[in-house]
Amino acid sequence: MNLDYFEMTAKTLCGLEDILAEELKTIGASEINSGKRIVSFTGDKRMLYKANFHCRTALRILKPILHFKAYNADNVYDEVKKVEWENYFSSDDTFTIDAVIFSEIFNHSKYVAYRTKDAIADYFNEKFGKRPSISVKNPDFYINVHISHNDCTVSLDSSGESLHRRGYRVSQGEAPLNEVLAAGMILKTGWQGESNFIDPFCGSGTLLIEAAMIALNIAPGIYRKQYAFEKWKDFDSEIFDEIYNDDSNERNFNFKCFGSDISPKVIEKARENVKNASLTKYIELTVKPFQQFTETVRPAILVTNPPYGERISTDDLLGLYATIGERLKHVFTGYNAWILSYKDELLNEISLRPKEKIKLMNGELACEFHCYELFEGKNRDFKKVQNEKYELWNAKQKKRKT
Repeated sequence: MNLDYFEMTAKTLCGLEDILAEELKTIGASEINSGKRIVSFTGDKRMLYKANFHCRTALRILKPILHFKAYNADNVYDEVKKVEWENYFSSDDTFTIDAVIFSEIFNHSKYVAYRTKDAIADYFNEKFGKRPSISVKNPDFYINVHISHNDCTVSLDSSGESLHRRGYRVSQGEAPLNEVLAAGMILKTGWQGESNFIDPFCGSGTLLIEAAMIALNIAPGIYRKQYAFEKWKDFDSEIFDEIYNDDSNERNFNFKCFGSDISPKVIEKARENVKNASLTKYIELTVKPFQQFTETVRPAILVTNPPYGERISTDDLLGLYATIGERLKHVFTGYNAWILSYKDELLNEISLRPKEKIKLMNGELACEFHCYELFEGKNRDFKKVQNEKYELWNAKQKKRKT
């Protein structure tokens, strides 16, 4: 391995690990391995910057600096105190600790964070006679402690504020979709901008903005004001400026993203966010209840996150989902329609058999992302095509065996 290479860990949402691994592969990462909500990889300083700047489905990029077996909080204190912390930051800096615990040994993540903080403070006090201060709101330095059973990893958090906070959102509705989840949903469909994009329950516009960025291949980090690694001692501004200013991979988008919502106030918020992202040219917004759709553009894909009664209340949810199914059948023929929802009884009201089901987490809610292939023509013709596809697949399988 290149001596300049080191291990890194990218955190993501459950269900998006495969997408993040593919993103890391695309930007040139090495030794990529997926786990639960994480993808580990190796690379150099440039790769650390690129992963932060380019990965749409990463929540944060960590650089592990210490691995050990942890059996109690005092053990964590002793091991953390062995690190030569002045190599990373000084007693004049501020820092914060984020502890994530999945262990039957440790019950309280806050106590682990507290003992880690003590170890670092005592290290500086004993060696330099002065200790760095804790800052929760805007620290100079972010440290992550992860314990799984008794395996403890201490990492430098190179991202700082979560990467889902792109920086383009200036206004939001009641339940804004996490930007990382929105990008992951779109990338799961395989859409890259080769058709129009429609979100008929667009809220504050997250899916539309992420779709336009994907279509144009605009890096998700372009709107962010700061990363934690910019305050590291070894920060190379020339390398980062080169990454930030490189627009050679951006591409044309010859279609549009269309968004609608029943609420004029929500559409106004979406319009503010779209304008802030400088994407007004590519995103068209209208106030329109879904049941009023009588025609639509083609070619196009539909990707949406309709309300499901957990954070946004709707008078008749079952009726709404029945309407979704009815409109999909009559207005959106020829589409692939992707719908994220939470409850089976709601999705069942759509009365269509999904071509694909993907499990995703929306906050604490275990959701399903369904793809409905809306065939254009009579049902018997659709069944005929499906049978032909199956027979072709079956013939290929038999040929492969022989």
